[in-house]
This record gives sequence, C-alpha cells and structure tokens, in this order.
Amino acid sequence: NTPTRLPSTLGGERAVSVSAGGCHSLALTGGGSVWSWGDGNSGRLGHGDTQGQLLPKKIEAFTDQRVIAVSAGDHHSLAVTAGGALWSWGEGASGCLGHGDVQDQHQPKKIEALAGHRVVASSVGCAHSLAITGDGALWSWGAGCPLGQGDRDTQLLPKRIDGMGRVIAVSAGTWHSLAITADGAVWSWGKGSEGRLGHGDEEDVLLPKQIAFLAGQSVIAVSAGESHSLAITAD
Repeated sequence: NTPTRLPSTLGGERAVSVSAGGCHSLALTGGGSVWSWGDGNSGRLGHGDTQGQLLPKKIEAFTDQRVIAVSAGDHHSLAVTAGGALWSWGEGASGCLGHGDVQDQHQPKKIEALAGHRVVASSVGCAHSLAITGDGALWSWGAGCPLGQGDRDTQLLPKRIDGMGRVIAVSAGTWHSLAITADGAVWSWGKGSEGRLGHGDEEDVLLPKQIAFLAGQSVIAVSAGESHSLAITAD
C-alpha cells in the first residue's frame, strides 16, 4: 500500500506524464516515446499482440513519431503526436477506436477521419473517446450515451459536438463526459445516475448541459470517473 518507484528506467528517459486505464497503464517520456504495461487483452498495450506485460515496454510503433499526450481507458488507448494526429489501439467494440469499424487494433493506428484537423487533446472512457482540435471543436465517437450527440446511437467515426463554443479541456468517464469552455464554464452529459453530472438530479443528458451550480466560477480542470466527477477552480 506504499507508492513504489517503477523498476524500469523507461530507456533512461524522463517520464513527463502517465495515464491509468482499467487494467493497463501508459507513460510518456520527454523524448516523445510511449511505454505500456498491464493487461494486454484486445491489444490495448499496443505491442502487436494480446500478451500482458509485468514491466513497462516501449511501443515500437511510435519509433518515428513524437507523442505529446496519451490517454488510457478501460479497454483502449489514444495518443496525440506532435503533428496533431490522433492514434488509437485496443478494443474496437462500439467503434471507440474511430476507424469506422469495430475491429480490435493490436498496434497504434492513425485515425484518418481526423486528418486535416490538428488534435490537441484527447480522453478515453469505457467505450467512447473524445478529442479537441486546434479550433476548439470537440469530437466524440463510440458508445452512444456519453457522446453528446443528442441520441444513444453508436458512432463509428469521430463526429463534432455542437453547442458549447470553444472547448479547452475534456474528460471522458466510464459513462459520462465533462468539458470546460474558454469562458471557464463546465458542461456535462451522459449517464446521470448517482448525480455524476452535477445537475441536481439523476437524469441522463444526451446533449452537453452547462452545470449551473458552477456558474460564475473559473474552472481550470475537470476529471470524470465511473460514478463521480471533480472540478478545480482558479482559486
């Protein structure tokens, strides 16, 4: 029960960020390489197979890329490269990888549907994914309820979410999503049970809805979990 330093040195590089999924972990180094370990089912580790890894292992598919951000979900993973491309791998159920199908990917694969858009941030839920592009647009795909598209339909390809203005931060929970817009407002949508959306009830919300309780607060960070949400204000 005590934090323990990883025995691996990540190839001698300095770790700059980490992301923990349901049964696997990712680490990003200052040199832009990605390391993964844990449960390898559905190829979520990105090593071209479904083998688990007890120690961090470098994802060789990114050898010629510089990764700037990673996100690990329950069964799949996303990575943003320096050129603004978004890559996905792992379980493809419900189209959460964004490739137009439901196939698993055992190695990182570029999401071609977002070619022409510079991705600046992404977040992974249980069976859905979110991405912010450089123009402040938010895109979603995968299982329907937390997509913010006004329905419960599955989306096999990234689809833009309208109605919020410029989005600057996002977090995908298990079955709900959170976003911060440039004016510091917080928006939520998806499954509402346990009050995780912050609207004072337990109703599902299929389109982004501003959290009125936080109106007037300058929120700078949010995090969506399985059945709860957190927000940090500027003060």
